[in-house]
Amino acid sequence: MSDDRLITSLTNDTVKAVRALHMRKQRDATGTFLAEGLKFIGEALDQGHAPRLLLVGQDARPHPLLDRARAETTKAGGEVVLVTHPILEKISRRENPQTVLAVFQQTYIPLDQLDASRSPCWIALEQVRDPGNLGTIIRTADSAGCGGVILIGDCVDPFSVEAVRATMGSVFAVSITRTTTDAFLAWRERWGGSIVGTRLDASAHYRSVDLKAPALILMGNEQAGLTDQLAAACDVNVKIPMRGRADSLNLAVATGVMTYAVTDALMT
Repeated sequence: MSDDRLITSLTNDTVKAVRALHMRKQRDATGTFLAEGLKFIGEALDQGHAPRLLLVGQDARPHPLLDRARAETTKAGGEVVLVTHPILEKISRRENPQTVLAVFQQTYIPLDQLDASRSPCWIALEQVRDPGNLGTIIRTADSAGCGGVILIGDCVDPFSVEAVRATMGSVFAVSITRTTTDAFLAWRERWGGSIVGTRLDASAHYRSVDLKAPALILMGNEQAGLTDQLAAACDVNVKIPMRGRADSLNLAVATGVMTYAVTDALMT
């Protein structure tokens, strides 16, 4: 590692630029995002994504995966730098930061290039607000074998540090699409399978409907749920029954329930 550039100043331009990736404005301007931890970076490498910048703490222990990350970063034209523990703390905003951080390129799939045949199940989210929910849903989509996640309207940034952290690396394995409501409604007419929405006021049970692959699960945001406009665009709206005192589920949990119900029905 002696050949890598060493950064010791908290006011270094590289440090300031990476730290600024906590702000959406900077992520949008650069098309990049920050990821933390060697395991996470290994997930990226396995999916063919090499870091544009790899920051390695001076106290990072030798590891074969770290050697691979350094080699693939350099091969892809990225840079490897050594940094002090205080710099890791400042960038990660944690008192006990990971010893390896990385900056990656964002990847979005345009709506008109989405290949529905890649999977029998897809997820669309309308105006999701919570980065933890979004990250968890992306990880669920990966776990269940879904083709991707479509973000409709004013959604939280899937490449925020909090959302990326919640994906546990699945952000590299699941295609992500951003679109407006109007563009989604126009594109919806080209969808060849079923579109199923989830609403508390629906009458159909979530396991009782027949679906045609590819199925698109459409979920509303945490507070208001699915809007009337998008609910009307669904082939069917279903409900997950509340059998206890709580009157609703967390969005990520509800999406997980729906995702496995749909994938079990279509993939078995």
